[in-house]
Amino acid sequence: MTVWIEGFLVVFMITSLWLLGSARLLSCIAAVSVQGVLLAALPLLIGIDAPPWRLFLQAGVSLGLKGIAFPLLLLRAVRSVDARREMEPLVGYSLSLMIGVALLAGSLAAGTRLSLSSQGMPALLVPSAMFTTLTGLFVIVGRRSAIVQALGYLAMENGIAAFGLALAEQEPLLVHGRVRDGHHDLPHQPGI
Repeated sequence: MTVWIEGFLVVFMITSLWLLGSARLLSCIAAVSVQGVLLAALPLLIGIDAPPWRLFLQAGVSLGLKGIAFPLLLLRAVRSVDARREMEPLVGYSLSLMIGVALLAGSLAAGTRLSLSSQGMPALLVPSAMFTTLTGLFVIVGRRSAIVQALGYLAMENGIAAFGLALAEQEPLLVHGRVRDGHHDLPHQPGI
């Protein structure tokens, strides 16, 4: 099963390179849509220690929103402005792909140091999440078209969601604060 998960994560990273190297808006939307579908399947494949209903709900919401609804809304926006390509990006597509390969190498190097494989997570989960997040951020900064920047935001959010998938079950109180005797142990803030 690990081979399937690692294969999904490799395809997840390839979609980020696809987004970086494509000038056609429909192709960019397809790349982010494929990311959403893959992200929907990951909780089911990884088998996090969670109730099955929650995993299916998470997968269904992710598939419905990131794989179908958001891409359809962006397709509608592309058709309403009758745009086919992004004309003059701030960073060209060849240079974007070279920067993407550098981001991929950096993510793989950093991801091996932050490995969660000892906790039962796939080895490529953290690097693919980091790479997708950085790719989305680069697309937001390196493109001029608002539609492509929105796609960059969706890609960045997909990376954050994948990273959250890796840590959500291992560190559930990271966001919520420590709980002691049924009460949250948060710092007191006067005047609130």
